[in-house]
Amino acid sequence: MTRILVIGGGIAGTATALALHKAGFDVTVHEAHPDTAEDIGAFLTLASNGMRALAQLDASDVVTALGFPLRSMRVLDDQGGEMAHVPLGEADDALLRYRCLRRGELNAALQAEAVRRGIGLSHGARLVSVENGPDGVSARFADGGVATGDLLVGADGLSSAVRRSVAPGVEPVYAGQSVFYGYTRSAPVAEDTGHLTMVRGSAAAFGYAVSPDGETYWFARVGGDAVPADELAHPTPSRWRERLVALLGKDATPTAGIVAASTDDLMATNATEIPPGTRWRSGRTLIIGDAAHAASPATGQGASMALEDAVVLAKSLRDTPDPDSALSLYEACRRPRVEHNITASGEISRGTRTPPRAGGAPPPQRPGDDTLAALLDWNRDMNDVTGNAADRVG
Repeated sequence: MTRILVIGGGIAGTATALALHKAGFDVTVHEAHPDTAEDIGAFLTLASNGMRALAQLDASDVVTALGFPLRSMRVLDDQGGEMAHVPLGEADDALLRYRCLRRGELNAALQAEAVRRGIGLSHGARLVSVENGPDGVSARFADGGVATGDLLVGADGLSSAVRRSVAPGVEPVYAGQSVFYGYTRSAPVAEDTGHLTMVRGSAAAFGYAVSPDGETYWFARVGGDAVPADELAHPTPSRWRERLVALLGKDATPTAGIVAASTDDLMATNATEIPPGTRWRSGRTLIIGDAAHAASPATGQGASMALEDAVVLAKSLRDTPDPDSALSLYEACRRPRVEHNITASGEISRGTRTPPRAGGAPPPQRPGDDTLAALLDWNRDMNDVTGNAADRVG
């Protein structure tokens, strides 16, 4: 296997291309959006596990040039009282600190790095169909173009066109919360930069962080009915702001004031998830990232899990003798971990699980936490780390 097609030039797809290129494969990326999509999406936090994956791709410098680090997390109750203030992730390691940054800027930076390394990346390539054959796989695009390879990786997100060929009929389902994002430079808070503040409000979960130049990044997760599709297609930021201020104003916290001071750059989305057990591969086609295992954003792990996918997939293909064994190994390593995240995050969004109290007992480990550093280590052979994990795939 030498030639690999990646469908989707977002975080998962571009990181996967970087990893496959580093592993010595001929890889090309095909992105439906006509440009780098710098303006798409809100902000995100990359956790220490995601930053560790980026380090293995030699992409740390690309990302640390963006956004700002988060070293600790404060947790407030609905009266503004501080419940805890604890370190975030591997805060002592500058390379692995959590990082807050705008999604579009991260996406554009990874695409630029892929191009700099000589990876082929085409925009405006909207996938129409995937055709698996005994000797290869073909992708057909809306403009009439065709690309062929030995393996096709679908990293085309929640509305994945590749998933339709791998798992027909599987679509994202509403996870019980709508999520709103915004920014303000006149927030009524006097916060230092470098930490994330989480507010466990009576009507919404709220988080905010202040950048070094004084801009407050915030999000609110609100339970109840999903925001209607036509409202998402034709945004009404002023109405969203009014609704949030009314909800958040019930509590004695700074959250309502932060939202009231925000601009009309408010964004909204509905938290969705891909049902666990979804098929990931068919023939020479594999789906990864949100296309395969999207979770609600409650755990804040979506982008970091996608970056883990990229490293583990490239190493699996590098270190195993044939494609089928490689994909079996990849699935054995990834499925328990990412499906645990879908379940845990969904339970938080639906209110059936309470987030662990920060500052109390150590947080419960996710599957694979104990071996993650070794698994992502580019210089470690996958088979040495996993002990024939592929044999355990059901």
